[in-house]
Amino acid sequence: MLAVDDALSLIADKTPEPVVQTVPVDMRLGGAVLAADVKAMESVPAFRASIVDGYAVKIPSSGKFEKGVYPVSMISHAQPGEVKELKDGEIARITTGAPLPPGADAVVMVEDTVLKSQTDDGQEEKDIEILTDEIKAGENVREVGSDVKEGDTILKKGEGITVIGGEFGLLASVGTKEVSIYKRPLVGVLSTGDEIIEHNRAEPLRLGEVRDTNRPTLITAVRSHRFEAIDLGIVSDKYDSIKRYDTQTLLTQHRPGRLEQTLRDAFRKCDVIITSGGVSMGELDLLKPTIERALGGTIHFGRVNMKPGKPTTFATVPVKDNDGNRVDKMIFSLPGNPASAVVCFHLFVLPALHQQAGIKPTGLPRVKATLDEDIRMDKGRPEYHRALIVTKEDGMLYASSTGGQRSSRIGSFKGANALLCMPQGEGSMEKGSKVDALLMGKLGELER
Repeated sequence: MLAVDDALSLIADKTPEPVVQTVPVDMRLGGAVLAADVKAMESVPAFRASIVDGYAVKIPSSGKFEKGVYPVSMISHAQPGEVKELKDGEIARITTGAPLPPGADAVVMVEDTVLKSQTDDGQEEKDIEILTDEIKAGENVREVGSDVKEGDTILKKGEGITVIGGEFGLLASVGTKEVSIYKRPLVGVLSTGDEIIEHNRAEPLRLGEVRDTNRPTLITAVRSHRFEAIDLGIVSDKYDSIKRYDTQTLLTQHRPGRLEQTLRDAFRKCDVIITSGGVSMGELDLLKPTIERALGGTIHFGRVNMKPGKPTTFATVPVKDNDGNRVDKMIFSLPGNPASAVVCFHLFVLPALHQQAGIKPTGLPRVKATLDEDIRMDKGRPEYHRALIVTKEDGMLYASSTGGQRSSRIGSFKGANALLCMPQGEGSMEKGSKVDALLMGKLGELER
């Protein structure tokens, strides 16, 4: 069996290079990684603007502004329009963000003024007394390009467009129309097995039938990391359920069964395929032979020294792209047991998706946590133990188990936000021990 670190190295080595694409700047950019620097097309602000509500003034050539009563010659609002030039001895009412009139040098805050008179109709200010003479040129003014200058590099290659919105706002502020990003791989999710039925089928289960837990769970996991997922449905993983092919027939004939045809069709549109089930050592589990013999793929590993997830399989399959060029696409065949499938998605598939999308660092964040209880180790294999991590009043991270860890028990993920990287060993790791953990979700709330 392959060690987990060796499996991860193989996956990283076989993951295709990111594909660069040019896309419009819109709300779909969240989560993308830039494939090229972005330069500002415009300065921000594009005009001299007021920082406060107040009055735009002109500083005399002497450099000293005199306090006193001044006539209000115009009003400048934060909206498009012509603004006439401000002359000596005049002031202009101005709102925050509005352009300074030509000739204006500074803005006096409204708090430093007093209304002296209004127009005859009582609608506008006529004369304002300015109470301060401590006014310097440029005071309360945002100069052209003071935030961003035209031609400046505002975002660099490799930086991500977060869903918080700051990067998108920056791109929008300078009029960026398009950016180069790394294409996020399109993921197909398939369940295999004659015993698998749709999870929402209304009829009661018949003996031997199992509701499909893995496919909806994996699709949810893929989409939660902002990758697009295609539902490939359920397909038989046994040729004899189609037309009683024996092993020799499979080796000598290339008449496709449903599994092979489903995978061929999926590789035409998907960049990565995730299957679950059909990778154990049973004689009727024919996913591996289909990948190798029917699709001409290469299986890079088929067993990993871990719990859960030992039969995890990783392969690449040669296909032709839209230009007729040969490319290798990845297929991750995860165990059929639900907890195993979810653990292996986070451990193996997610880093590959990140790498192909240009996201760094890849995979789940790794932290150190203190065990809040004794947790038994597995004497045969390292274990990825489902756990809840919380932050306590001392600011430290504490981990507790979500209960029974059988690979078939998807309930072990209820409330879990982390995988504890438990070493192989006898007995238990005691409460208070430090352990590496992979964070799958937000930390628990502070305990009081």
